[in-house]
Amino acid sequence: MSDRAVLSETSGEFLTLHEFVKAAKIRLTPNIWDYLIGGADSETTVKRNRQALDSLAFRPRVLRDVSTIDCTGTLLGRKLRIPVLLAPVGSLESFDPGGAAVAARAAGAFGVPIMVSSVTQPGLEATAQATQGPKIFQLYVRGDDAWTDDFVRRARDAGYDAFCFTVDTAVYSRRERDIAKRYVKPWRARATGHSFQAGLNWDHIKRFKDKHDLPLILKGIATAEDAELAVKHGAAAVYVSNHGGRQLDHGRGTTDILPEIVEAVHGRAEIIIDGGFSRGTDVLKALALGAQAVSLGRLYCYGLAAAGEAGVFRVLELLETEIATSLGLLGVPRLAALDRSCLHPAMPVAAPHVHSAFPLLNLADEGYGGR
Repeated sequence: MSDRAVLSETSGEFLTLHEFVKAAKIRLTPNIWDYLIGGADSETTVKRNRQALDSLAFRPRVLRDVSTIDCTGTLLGRKLRIPVLLAPVGSLESFDPGGAAVAARAAGAFGVPIMVSSVTQPGLEATAQATQGPKIFQLYVRGDDAWTDDFVRRARDAGYDAFCFTVDTAVYSRRERDIAKRYVKPWRARATGHSFQAGLNWDHIKRFKDKHDLPLILKGIATAEDAELAVKHGAAAVYVSNHGGRQLDHGRGTTDILPEIVEAVHGRAEIIIDGGFSRGTDVLKALALGAQAVSLGRLYCYGLAAAGEAGVFRVLELLETEIATSLGLLGVPRLAALDRSCLHPAMPVAAPHVHSAFPLLNLADEGYGGR
């Protein structure tokens, strides 16, 4: 039996995505749960991510021959089973002892990339060794140019396909869920050298491109102006992100940002987006607006916390099912045929919050995300 079949059978108890959310909450400590679902300050940006997605409705077409559905996509020249990747998340070992290596194995087995955070275990090389699938390394800069160059060399030698700088963390945000509990996340307690991240500027990006040949991704782009600069500095992909609402409070939802990024990039680089994406329909909306791939954060962490490698695989499997079903009902036989004509502005039908994509979810949590 294939590895895929084993993973699928192992996680067969999960038939909907919202079941992973509940299972994750049961298994995680309150501090780790709040770290996973929380955002900065008033958590307004978290809610706006969902509000932006929920403010788009579909315009389905009929009699379009959807007897065959193609859910595949591409990113940086690699074919993907579905056009998603696993976002860089710090402290993945908080959700499963194997951390990023476990998530990487699931992503590789399914056929999508993982973007590995520099602040998660078991580290750059061990995570790369866990998968033959596509992988990208994401760096928080904590040292000088030589320090950064060493990470680039290690990433290239370990077989990473691209390198990513996160550029929206010049200042640590205030996450009041953690502060109120006096909880300090493990990686933040160990962090030093944050002045290097704060000092990051476009000269550093130029230096990277002049010195290194790995494709470059800039994560945390939220304006057309910065998207234009990213392309001019040679970025292979512009990653639209507000850090899942965990950095600047009262920011815009990323789906609201996406159209201006697409216009500014104008096909000169690929576009990745994250920010509240929880369902197959969410993925389709981003692709219809012009993104090449959607990066999943909290969603795959629920799978990791609930059932480890099999849980992440099953999350991706269910997401693929939702994507295929929605494509068929939209009258669109392949993802490449999606465009803005498939969308229409609409009023959200529920108040936005981190779990508003899951109306059947019933969590008895501490005032957020349940019913």
